[in-house]
Amino acid sequence: MNRPIPYLGNPQSTIEVLQKYKFVFQKRFGQNFLIDSHVLQKIIRSAEITEQDFVLEVGPGIGTMTQYLAAAAGQVVAVEVDKALIPILEDTLQGYDNVTVRNEDILKVDIRGLVESQNQGKPIKVVANLPYYITTPIIMGLFENQVPLESITIMVQKEVADRMKVGPGTKDYGALSLAVQYYARPELIANVPPNCFMPRPKVGSAVIRLIRHAHPPVTVRDEAQMFRIIRASFNQRRKTLLNSLSNAAGIPYTKEELAAALKKLGWSASIRGEALTLEQFARLSDALG
Repeated sequence: MNRPIPYLGNPQSTIEVLQKYKFVFQKRFGQNFLIDSHVLQKIIRSAEITEQDFVLEVGPGIGTMTQYLAAAAGQVVAVEVDKALIPILEDTLQGYDNVTVRNEDILKVDIRGLVESQNQGKPIKVVANLPYYITTPIIMGLFENQVPLESITIMVQKEVADRMKVGPGTKDYGALSLAVQYYARPELIANVPPNCFMPRPKVGSAVIRLIRHAHPPVTVRDEAQMFRIIRASFNQRRKTLLNSLSNAAGIPYTKEELAAALKKLGWSASIRGEALTLEQFARLSDALG
């Protein structure tokens, strides 16, 4: 199947498209378009996109990465919230017969339904240059809604990528680290400096790949309770675990019950949430019953 060779992914062609349509960047959508073809090729390679793949792209912008995805994948669905970009995408993606653009808010899309209707429920790959302000809701929405996923390969703020892959006892370790690692194995692919984007963001970025676990690495009786405990443990991370949990809304245990659970597990009453592994949070959740 002959599809056009991607031509976006450099400053000149990006500027030409933006000027042609008199496009104005919207700060509220966190728009920073990639202008480095080497980074784009690295994303496609690391995501291991093949002609057998159904790919969901979040925030295609002017279609830069969409062109690369369309050239490599079997089918691409790109979800773009900014209606001003839709005529641009119709232009830049003409000739790619395997792309569908949806002008919607990704947080309101029934992605499970989309996968059922357009990919027979088989696992998909998600690839995106994510707006920083909604990175966590998008990732957690994909995992928590049980979307059939093979992997998520995303460009995010470097600080967020660091938080996804670290372990206990580090300053970046938190609820996001534990949630991501419960559902997937994170792999840092590349650090990406601000000059690879237009306009330049104020912070560095990173490409990270999250490979979905076939089964979670820990067993827990009540997954929802474990995550309530995790979130409460990090809401006031300098407090002890006992104080954090006893003061948290949504944790239905008295301070005495919490203290008894810690004692049963052989843990100090002064332990902090940031010291616990995912397995230990699962054991605490089970101990509380």
